Amino acid sequence: MIPTSIKVKSKSRTLELGYGAQVYDLPYEFLRVYSPSAEVRGHGVGNEVLQYGKKDVTLLRIEPAGNYALKLVFDDGHDSGLYDWNYLHHLALNQESLWADYLQKLQTAGKSREAATISIKELK
Repeated sequence: MIPTSIKVKSKSRTLELGYGAQVYDLPYEFLRVYSPSAEVRGHGVGNEVLQYGKKDVTLLRIEPAGNYALKLVFDDGHDSGLYDWNYLHHLALNQESLWADYLQKLQTAGKSREAATISIKELK
């Protein structure tokens, strides 16, 4: 399903997708960790790569990919996923359950949404 409106909301750090009267705000972090790229999805079921440390990721720009998708460019250098209309609609409709699943996977893996920081003391 093709969105009827697309808005970047920098202040709330979300991408707003409108489908007629329905409006969905998809956080940048959510879009980044659910990128459809091979880097995230892997090359087949069971080969997914858990994304972590993406809490503060920023969407730098959106580029159209023909009439079927958007290419999202993030400030962590990730720009290889094409979010087709069906996938974006899937993310919008299933955001709550997908996010809960992601948080559970992070917890199981002992990972965090926060970016890793290294102190000067640790480097010595």
